[in-house]
Amino acid sequence: MNDNRRLLSLDVLRGFDLMLLVGLQPVLRMLLIELDCEALNNTILYQLDHAEWEGMRVWDFVMPLFLFMSGVTMPYSLPKYKNRNGNIKVWGRVLKRFFLLFALGMLVQGNILSLDLDRVYLYSNTLQAIAVGYLLAVPLVLYLKPKQQLVAIAVLLVVYSVPMHLFGDWSAQGNFACMVDKQLLGRFRDGSVLAADGSVAFASWYDYTWIWSSLTFCCTVALGSFAGHLTKSGDENRKATAKRLLVVGVVLLVAGVLAGTLQPIIKRIWTASMVLYSAGWCYLLLALFYWWIDVKGHNKGWNWLLYYGCNAITAYLIGEVVNFRCVASSLFYGLEQYIGGWYPVVLTACNSLILFFILRFMYRNKLFLKV
Repeated sequence: MNDNRRLLSLDVLRGFDLMLLVGLQPVLRMLLIELDCEALNNTILYQLDHAEWEGMRVWDFVMPLFLFMSGVTMPYSLPKYKNRNGNIKVWGRVLKRFFLLFALGMLVQGNILSLDLDRVYLYSNTLQAIAVGYLLAVPLVLYLKPKQQLVAIAVLLVVYSVPMHLFGDWSAQGNFACMVDKQLLGRFRDGSVLAADGSVAFASWYDYTWIWSSLTFCCTVALGSFAGHLTKSGDENRKATAKRLLVVGVVLLVAGVLAGTLQPIIKRIWTASMVLYSAGWCYLLLALFYWWIDVKGHNKGWNWLLYYGCNAITAYLIGEVVNFRCVASSLFYGLEQYIGGWYPVVLTACNSLILFFILRFMYRNKLFLKV
């Protein structure tokens, strides 16, 4: 396969993920809340929220898929760049991407825009998880053969799991990863408050972990890069490649379920079992999109997802940082007295539409944010 060629299915799947995150879910969730139908609440609305702790709902797969897709493109770009420019320049490019993604993550969720140092958090966002996972996965992609990458992933999962089993438990505040974050991030951990006497108080409601979980972030990205290796090397026989993706997905799903008997599947601390289980679904989704678009040739009508997929970082940043509801409110404020509780649904729908048209404009004018 020509390395300069992009598989349409990759961009469409990435767009599907971002569309769910910043487009469909906010509107659908507000709509279902207003409808207040018990059957819909117990099914669709339930799946549009995160699992409270153990297990995974549909909404819990959005972030793993984002990390996974960031890895899929690595075999297409990194080896080629290294061969052309050498080790020093490729690592310069990698570190630049790492720092930019990490800084953008702080912009989104690190409270930099509050201009208040007492509220700044260091490591607390999806973009930062991608940045760290990408940085750790780069040596695997550049210096190891695909089978060796799988061995490295297995080793990382074991390294992550051993202290998780030996120290602490699997509760939200008692697990080893949480202890590491509290010790190393301290005041800069999300949900922390600096008391007048200089001590740090940690909010009981915050149960995401980042530093120790970086090992498993890397595994998710690296499993994505292995999928990228399969699609890149299997371009001559795409039907067989789709089958390989399907088989790997089923194997990972089974492995995730079996691993779940030893350690719970918990997305908030990115357990090893969760990595395997979520990667299994990511492979199945990629196999489906790859088979339908790149094997069967159904490549028309995807532009609306490409708006999101080809500007994924832009979609995420604008969707998380900028609130266009004020624009809608300034135009439709008179409706509130007539539609009551439906007014927030209208504002949320307008917010998603404005973002959609911004991304559409950028795509049609070939304006892409490259990180």
